[in-house]
Amino acid sequence: MGYWKSKVLPKIKKVFEKNTSKKAAAAAEATKSFDDSKEEYNKVFEEKKTELQTKVVEIYEASPTEIKSLVKERKEGGLKKNTTEVHKFLEELVKIDFPGSKAASEASSKFGPTLASSSVFFVFEKVSTFVVTEEKEEKGESKTEETSSTVVQEREIVVEEEKKEDEKAQVIETSGEKKVEEQPAEAAVKEEEKSTEAAEKEEAAKA
Repeated sequence: MGYWKSKVLPKIKKVFEKNTSKKAAAAAEATKSFDDSKEEYNKVFEEKKTELQTKVVEIYEASPTEIKSLVKERKEGGLKKNTTEVHKFLEELVKIDFPGSKAASEASSKFGPTLASSSVFFVFEKVSTFVVTEEKEEKGESKTEETSSTVVQEREIVVEEEKKEDEKAQVIETSGEKKVEEQPAEAAVKEEEKSTEAAEKEEAAKA
C-alpha cells in the first residue's frame, strides 16, 4: 500500500495533469480560433436571421427544459450537468447551418462543453434572440386578448345599466299617464254629483 501511494499514484497524477493541461491548452486554442471567426458568424447570422427563425424556434421548443434554461441563463454549471443534452442541441443547430454551431459542436465534443463554454454560449446567445422575441410576442398577444375581453365586459355592463335606466323611465312615464288618466275621470264624477245636487235643490224649491 505504501509503495502504491509513494510511487504509482504520483505518476498517475502527473500523467492525468499533463493530459488535462494539454486538453485545456487545445480548448483555449479552439476558443481563440472561434473568437477570431465571431465577426463572420455575426455577419452570416444577420443575413440568415429571417430564414433561421422558424427552424430555431422549432428546435428550441423540442428541447428539454434544462436546455431552455441554459439558452436564457448561460451558466457553466448547467453545461457540466447537461453535457449530453448540450451536444444534441448543438447537433440539431448544425443540421440547419446555424452560424458558429459546427465549430462549437466540434469543440464541445473534443473538450467538453465546459472547456468550450465561450463558443457554446456564443451560439446559445444568438438562439436566445429568437426565443425571447417569440415569448414577448406571445405575452403581448395574451395581454391584448385580456384587454379586449375586459373592454367587452365593461361595454356589457354599460349596456345593462342603460337598459335598467330605460325600464325605470318607462315605469315612471306609465305611472304618470295613469295619474293623468285618473284625474279627468275623478273630475267628471264630481261634476255629475254637483249637477245632481243642484237639480235636487231646484225641485225642493219648486215644491
